Amino acid sequence: MRTTLTEENYLKALFHLVDNEGKVTINELSKFLNVKMPSVNNMMKKFADKNWVIYETYKPLIVTEKGKQEAALVVRKHRLTEMFLVKTMNFGWENVHEIAEQLEHVHSQLFFDKMDEILDYPKFDPHGEPIPDKDGNIIAQDLQKLSNCEDGETVVFASVTLSDDSFLSYLTERNLLLNTKIKVIKTESFDKSMTIEIGDKREIISKKATEKILVKK
Repeated sequence: MRTTLTEENYLKALFHLVDNEGKVTINELSKFLNVKMPSVNNMMKKFADKNWVIYETYKPLIVTEKGKQEAALVVRKHRLTEMFLVKTMNFGWENVHEIAEQLEHVHSQLFFDKMDEILDYPKFDPHGEPIPDKDGNIIAQDLQKLSNCEDGETVVFASVTLSDDSFLSYLTERNLLLNTKIKVIKTESFDKSMTIEIGDKREIISKKATEKILVKK
């Protein structure tokens, strides 16, 4: 039986919230989805029937391997769509999230497989997040927040933790794009804002932004 739009939204939430032990609480889901607790409980009982989660009253949910795979496949559709919009249709990376939210609920596997083929099987979406493969497997990344970098360190901009349009526009205006080399010049002790060097240009970036920029050495 096909998953419903609501089920897919819950699955995607599980993907983003699950911890290293495969656990997530009902309260976390409720806040993330802005849905009342009784509704979340009812949905998780249905997920338990499908063997997507292990549900026990008053205990954190345990997301099963089957549940993780189902969740990853929804995220795969979203991230592939974002990549298609940027690479094939020339959308800005700040303009694709809302469209992908709608297209991710298309059920045709062939549609997304063809999209994958046209894009030459990308490993990452336009925001640097890994695209799960057809089996729901996902590449592990060893990234750190820019805010954790030391003065004098040079790193590569690899991903963002927030795909908000205004944040991505903020980065674009400062020419902060994926795979850009960033040299940390100075972190202010007062407000933790950071002076960085990109090529021959310097920018001052707020702590709020450096917390959401992920880099690799």
